Amino acid sequence: RKMNDWIRGMKKGLPIAIGYLSVSFTFGVKAVNAGIPVWITILISVANVTSAGQFAGVAIMAAHGSYLEMAMTTFIINVRYMLMSFSLSQKVDKKMTLRQRLMIGYGITDEIFAVSSMETESLSARFMYGLITVPVIGWTVGTAAGALASQIMPGALSAAMELGLYAMFIAIIIPPAKKSKAVLFVIGIAVICQCVFTAAPVLKEISIGFQVILSTVIAASIGAFMFPVKKEVKA
Repeated sequence: RKMNDWIRGMKKGLPIAIGYLSVSFTFGVKAVNAGIPVWITILISVANVTSAGQFAGVAIMAAHGSYLEMAMTTFIINVRYMLMSFSLSQKVDKKMTLRQRLMIGYGITDEIFAVSSMETESLSARFMYGLITVPVIGWTVGTAAGALASQIMPGALSAAMELGLYAMFIAIIIPPAKKSKAVLFVIGIAVICQCVFTAAPVLKEISIGFQVILSTVIAASIGAFMFPVKKEVKA
C-alpha cells in the first residue's frame, strides 16, 4: 500500500510538473538576464518552489533592494501557502511525524494543494512525497533549461519571453475577475496604486519591493472594507 501511495502521488503530480516547465523556463531566463548566475538561479528554484515569490525576489535583487524588503515582499506574496498548509494539516494521516509534516510543507503550492484537497481519504506521507517530488523536479528542470538557454538565446527572444510572463499573470487574474466584482475591484485598486507609485514624483522613489507591499496592503484593505465576507448564522 505504501508503494502504491507513492506511485499514485507521482502520477497525479505529473500534469503539474508539465505545467511548471514553461513558467520555470521563463523564470530561468529572467533571473539570468537580471545578472544572477545559472547555478544560483537553479538553487533558488530548488529552495523555494514558488513562482510569484521567485519572480518578485529576482526583481528586488536586480534593483539592489534590502533584505527587509525581500523578506516582507516574499512573506506577503507567499503567506497563502501557510494557510494552505494549515488546511491540509486536517487531512493528513494522524500518524504522520513532525519531520514528515515539515518536508511536505516545503512542497505545498497552489496546484499541489488543489490536488490534495480533492482526495477523499487521509493523506499519507508517501502519497504527498510522490505528489510533491515530480512537480519539484519539473520546476527545477524548467528553471535549469531556461537559465542555460538564456546564454545562447537572442536578446529579442529573451525580452519577448519576459513579456509573455506578464500575459500569463493577466490570464490568471481575468477568469476570477469576470466572476467576482470584488476581485475585479481589488485588482483595479492594485493597478491604480502601482501606477501612482510609478509616476508620482516622491512615491516613485520607493523601491519596487515596498511598492508591491504597499499596493497589496492598500488594495486588500480597501477590498476587505468594501466587500466583507458575510458569515452565515446557524439557527
